[in-house]
Amino acid sequence: MKIGFIGLGIMGAPMSTNLLKAGCELLVNDVSKEAVAKVVAAGGRAATYEEIGTECEVVLTMLPTGAIVQQVLFGEGGVAPFMKPGTLVCDMSSVTPIESRTCQAKLAETGVRFVDAPCSGGEPGAIAGTLSFMCGGAEEDFEAVKPILLKMGGSAVRIGECGHGSIAKLSNQMIVNLTIAAVGEAFVFAQKCGADPEKVYQAIRGGLAGSRVLEDKAPMMCARNFKPGGKISINRKDIGNALSTAKDMVIPVPFSAQLYEVMQNLWVNGQADEDHASIVKYFERLAGVEVRGGSQE
Repeated sequence: MKIGFIGLGIMGAPMSTNLLKAGCELLVNDVSKEAVAKVVAAGGRAATYEEIGTECEVVLTMLPTGAIVQQVLFGEGGVAPFMKPGTLVCDMSSVTPIESRTCQAKLAETGVRFVDAPCSGGEPGAIAGTLSFMCGGAEEDFEAVKPILLKMGGSAVRIGECGHGSIAKLSNQMIVNLTIAAVGEAFVFAQKCGADPEKVYQAIRGGLAGSRVLEDKAPMMCARNFKPGGKISINRKDIGNALSTAKDMVIPVPFSAQLYEVMQNLWVNGQADEDHASIVKYFERLAGVEVRGGSQE
């Protein structure tokens, strides 16, 4: 089976590499020639949209926004017109449920199947092949793509109909980013009060405050390491998608709305390309301190 993979960014590149390691025949495309070259060196084949649409039974997309997904599929020279009936498109991008359902409806007109399968785990999970996929679509379509997803991740769960995977991902992003914000605020509090944030982390990690977010992000904050695994720009987009969906559904989400304003502040302060652990910098500016592990006796 030939698989098309479009989008070789911070997540897509290691995900595609894991498919190659699993023995998949992969046709790849990205706006970055350098990104394509790296995956080709790992065993992939550079391909045009026409080649991907014509030759591949499954097409995977991992792109920054829903608008870009639709441009790649349906824009001028897009891949969708070249697909045969029965082809399966699996969009792993983080988009809104409305955008996922729009893709499904347009593709269904030509007999092409669609599953939305956004994932969680960030760059480390993409590299390790331990991503968690949240999927929406017909049961048989999910079962068809599940073995491919499990070559890139540790789990793939069908939530329900098309769009439900995107709903799960937005829920995930709300929880993750609000938790990072809580950790950042608490560590700034500890620093300002004169305690070593690193020792506070070691003290609380085994209790009820312990979480995967704390384990991943607290050491980054204490070490002032903001190399992106999940960029502020991407997470700001996701929280914005959650807010727009909540607005359409008339769902109050006051904490997420406040978080979006925090991310706006980070954006205008030049932190868009930093890891979302740098949410801590918002609280540092308010308190006039910097979180640094080992900073106290």
